[in-house]
Amino acid sequence: MTFEEILRDIQAKRFMPVYFLHGEEPFFIDRIADAVEAHALTEAEKGFNQTILYGKEVDPVTLLDYLRRYPMMSERQVVILREAQEMKGLAELAAYVENPMLSTVFVVCHKHKKFDMRTKAGKALQGKNTVLLESKRLYDNQVPDWISGYCKTKKLAIEPQAAALLAEYLGSDLDRIANELDKLVLNLPAGTAVTPAHVQEYVGINKDYNVFELQKAFATRDLPKIARIREHFASNIRRNPLIVTIGSLYTYFSKVYMLHSIKNSSDAEMVKTLELRSEWFLKEYKLAANNYSPAQTAHVISLLKEYDLRSKGVDNDTTSTGEEELMKELFWKILH
Repeated sequence: MTFEEILRDIQAKRFMPVYFLHGEEPFFIDRIADAVEAHALTEAEKGFNQTILYGKEVDPVTLLDYLRRYPMMSERQVVILREAQEMKGLAELAAYVENPMLSTVFVVCHKHKKFDMRTKAGKALQGKNTVLLESKRLYDNQVPDWISGYCKTKKLAIEPQAAALLAEYLGSDLDRIANELDKLVLNLPAGTAVTPAHVQEYVGINKDYNVFELQKAFATRDLPKIARIREHFASNIRRNPLIVTIGSLYTYFSKVYMLHSIKNSSDAEMVKTLELRSEWFLKEYKLAANNYSPAQTAHVISLLKEYDLRSKGVDNDTTSTGEEELMKELFWKILH
């Protein structure tokens, strides 16, 4: 089952005996566990019938005692095992998974890594009694679409530029992104189309001075705009650390370099190869490829690698050459 299908069933009070949620992305795991907490029991029933345990603090025997209890004055009881990846002997629950208590809803939150499905316990988890979800981290190019989908569930639309701006600045941390999007939900009427101006006002990301705009300025070799952004970054270096700026530019120019090698492909093939959200974003990359030859692009990538190391203190005296000065040097060398 998908994340959305699991949530729909929970909200409709259709529960399974075991939910095993594992993988690198904690967002989906937490949301399903929260949904079970919200919908499986009434507030009056929770006192006697809801138990939350932590992997570091519980052993298999104690956990099984909780799982095999009968509910009190309720149709079901809920047992949630958080941080299950920290529990010793988790695999010993295989027998319970194969023959669970039908009056118990057991939720296992195994975060930050996959569970080995080749083991005896893993095979047991693939049976009819279990809802199994591998919570995968999104690729960077998937984040804007996820943002659009999340906004849709909150009855907001969002412009592609605004979604890209949020993805660029917040990365792929879905909890952080959701928290920022919830600010927009609280402040904007239902049906609003979120713009970069809204992002600037309610999330605090400057729509004129950000890495997204910096990339566009480099693509067009707009020296005055690059200088303005550099000055803004230098005066707010804690909010715009050089290592993050370098990482974003490295990803950007790597795609420009890749574009040179597929210049005879169709636009659709280019979008797929570069892992772009749409052909709308391809225009800027084509412009950058026109302004930077393959050799120039390779040189830029080499510079970014060099200054990434220097920003981390390798072959650089940070006491005399701070981040602001390194940024100034780097930007000048990219353009010359």
